[in-house]
Amino acid sequence: MRTVKAPGFGPKGILRYVLPFTVFLKLQDIGGDVLPPYDEEFVEVPMSSEQARAYDRLSRELTQALKEALAHKDTTLLGVVLNVLLAWPDCCFRPETVKHPRSRALINFSKSIFDDESTMPKEDELVAMCRSEKAEGRKVLVYSTYTGKRDTTSRLKRVLEQAGLKVAVLRSSIDTSRREDWIADQVEKGIDILITNPELVKTGLDLLDFPTIAFMQTGWNVYTLQQAARRSWRIGQHRAVRVVFFGYAETSQIACLRLMASKIAVAQSTSGDIPESGLDALNSDGESVEMELARQLVA
Repeated sequence: MRTVKAPGFGPKGILRYVLPFTVFLKLQDIGGDVLPPYDEEFVEVPMSSEQARAYDRLSRELTQALKEALAHKDTTLLGVVLNVLLAWPDCCFRPETVKHPRSRALINFSKSIFDDESTMPKEDELVAMCRSEKAEGRKVLVYSTYTGKRDTTSRLKRVLEQAGLKVAVLRSSIDTSRREDWIADQVEKGIDILITNPELVKTGLDLLDFPTIAFMQTGWNVYTLQQAARRSWRIGQHRAVRVVFFGYAETSQIACLRLMASKIAVAQSTSGDIPESGLDALNSDGESVEMELARQLVA
């Protein structure tokens, strides 16, 4: 048996039969009491003293290696250095080995700072928030962009469960067509927290059961961030939606959040919106954040 897709509804059909009778509205344009209040906030988390010292050493060594590489017209280290500096504060419960992507020469080795018996500052902030939200009868959707080689979701699940919370992790192994039913099953089982990568739920899912959303990291994709942040702020939501962004103080994570805030502001401005993101507090006037981030890496 051979299956062939039938012709779809083409652009000309949309132009002739749909657009003349269509009005496009954003959720905030609907008005009335259709949507509940929506609030975003940014939480800057100080690192522990040992964590901060290790990060400073890592940052100095990687930055020096990057400068030397750029002096020889080698740009292959740029992505490596930036990714490590962004990820290490959240992944320092395991050793970090940084090698040159071409020569495989060792650039840096950093031992683990935390073990299975200790929790990281950002994890402590998340636990405190989740406990508070549970006390108010609110479920929390936790986003982590590190679900592959640098997986943090298993550790987050364990930390939250040790705090007395019931947790489920949505992974990419769950087929797209089954994710909504899978999440509904977990809600029926009484979970307090759902952990996942924002890429897995950025479109097609209305997660009304989770009025509180926490970003442990944001990633670089503005579209994914904006879509993921509003997964529970949909028609049918009757509770105020709270979105929290966590970032480690005095690290590249803050520069990344500033960059995302700048991109969101531009995206909203070009669509006629006044930026109201919680990240907008990081979007200072002056030179572009991209240039600021580049200066921080090679200054």
